[in-house]
Amino acid sequence: MAFTVQDYHDLVQLLTEHPEWQWELRRLLISEDLQALPGIVRDLAEAQQRTEAQVAALAEAQRRAEERLSGVEERLSGVEERLTRLEETVAALAEAQRQAEERLTRLEKAVMALAEAQRQAELRLSLVEERLRRVEDKLGRVDGRTLEQEYREKAPGYFSRLLRKTRVIARDHLADLLETRLPADELDDALLVDLVVRGQPRQRTGLEEVWLAIEVSSVIDQGDVLRAYRRAKLLRKAGYPTIPVVAGAESTPEAETEAHNQNVVMVQDGQSQLWDEALAVWLS
Repeated sequence: MAFTVQDYHDLVQLLTEHPEWQWELRRLLISEDLQALPGIVRDLAEAQQRTEAQVAALAEAQRRAEERLSGVEERLSGVEERLTRLEETVAALAEAQRQAEERLTRLEKAVMALAEAQRQAELRLSLVEERLRRVEDKLGRVDGRTLEQEYREKAPGYFSRLLRKTRVIARDHLADLLETRLPADELDDALLVDLVVRGQPRQRTGLEEVWLAIEVSSVIDQGDVLRAYRRAKLLRKAGYPTIPVVAGAESTPEAETEAHNQNVVMVQDGQSQLWDEALAVWLS
């Protein structure tokens, strides 16, 4: 019997009224592969969702990576800029160093030139000082000889407060007096005394005569005092009562100290010191 349209409508009505029959009818009408198709589609849909989620995650990771790369590039750009500035600074410092070294070289040369000029100046100054010293020595000797001659010519005036009847003993006469009384070396030293005068001490009227062994210098120094002392002792050794004397315009502190220590009379501008002390020691 043929399946009519009415039969179809009746079937639909029955399936509507009995929905549990739908699954049985579907099982009869559809193959197992087709029955599994919805599940496959759902699996595919779920896989698609997972794929889309993974793609989205990858896209987000890519975005973040690009952001980080952009940040790195920006930082790299900043580093390059700083490196460029640093290179420029290093170049500027190197140039400044070069210029400083050039200035230092010029300064060293200038210092060496100044040092050489200083050395030359000191050498010239040393030569000038040596020449001046020789001139001063010559002037000192001239002054000494002039002053010695003045004391020789004016002995009574310079020593009148110390002696009566003051007389200068001429050098040749002094040589005659000492020649047989002193050895040759001591005689030579004794005859180098600047001046010898003789007379009667005003404070010691009991003495007939004393001698003064006088060293004359424009500036009396310690050496003058020691020479007067030594030569007075030589004259005393020869048998003549002698007192050492230094005479001049000025004296050094060392000379004054030595004169006090050795009881050597000092005469400056007609004024005498240590005369009484010398009389007490040398004529005792």
